[in-house]
Amino acid sequence: MPMRNYYRFYLKLSLFLIYLVIAAGAIVRMTGSGMGCPDWPKCFGYLIPPTERSQLEWKPNHNYHKGEVIIVEESLRVATSDFISPQTYTAENWEPYTRHDYALFNPVHTWIEFINRLLGALAGIATLLLLISALGKLKTNIIPSIGAFMVVLGMGFQAWLGKTVVDSNLLPIKITLHMGMALILIFILIFLLYKDQQKRLLLPQQFSFKLFSYFALILTLIQIGMGTQVRQFIDIQMKKWNLENASQWISELPTLFYVHRSFSILVLGIHLYLGYLFLKNKKMPRIFSLILITLGLEISTGIWMYYFDFPFSSQPLHLVFASMLFGAQSYFILEVNRKT
Repeated sequence: MPMRNYYRFYLKLSLFLIYLVIAAGAIVRMTGSGMGCPDWPKCFGYLIPPTERSQLEWKPNHNYHKGEVIIVEESLRVATSDFISPQTYTAENWEPYTRHDYALFNPVHTWIEFINRLLGALAGIATLLLLISALGKLKTNIIPSIGAFMVVLGMGFQAWLGKTVVDSNLLPIKITLHMGMALILIFILIFLLYKDQQKRLLLPQQFSFKLFSYFALILTLIQIGMGTQVRQFIDIQMKKWNLENASQWISELPTLFYVHRSFSILVLGIHLYLGYLFLKNKKMPRIFSLILITLGLEISTGIWMYYFDFPFSSQPLHLVFASMLFGAQSYFILEVNRKT
């Protein structure tokens, strides 16, 4: 396979896996599984997490390894070294886990969070392969190498952010920062994909088209920003009312929620106008068709959440569609901004 094809393959693979991680992260949030692994990067001190509560109980004559975790009196204890446990529990071989006081074990939550981390690791490997393939183009084009290097650095920073999210016991603002970093990574990958694409779009030449294209992007970014704030409020409500009382999550909604909901009409209207200009031009690019479809699905899942008490898949889909919309619009605006 030619080097360009390797590079393009790993570029698309990296983008696909990051979207997959976003979907997995949304499922983690929806199911309340964020603390399924209370430590990082391992899970209860293991590379492969436990499946039963009994695995986290202290055992006599057991071979423990440094960093392994047990639950004692509803608090986490971490092995300070490798040792074989005596007949009775002694505190001298253990130290308390001090980053937070969350010490519950739910096997479903643990494995949902573990799969999320596993997908993140696979995405990291894909970006490393992207960087290696980009270095093969260094003599002819430096942009892929710089972009791929930024993505690898960003993935490292994203992993660190993931650690801080766990250490903070899922502080909503840190979850939002985690999501924001994912969108930055998507933009860099979309930019690299755009630069590698040789075929360009035929766009309407009206001045209003370019103006409204920028306006549409600004409105979408504002809408996503408001959505993250609403999501933080829902996170707080989830902790307050638990997963079983989803109908209560929308009680005492802030004014921002209603602004966010109504703002979607403006976002949709501006995109429909751009679609009208494309139809006048007798050419609707696939990327803009994707924008319209994704925007419609995004609004639909928002309605679904509000009127049907947050069905299980509604929140992950809403977040994934928002991320897809951001990626499609990023590519589209790069085309609009292209110098003819």
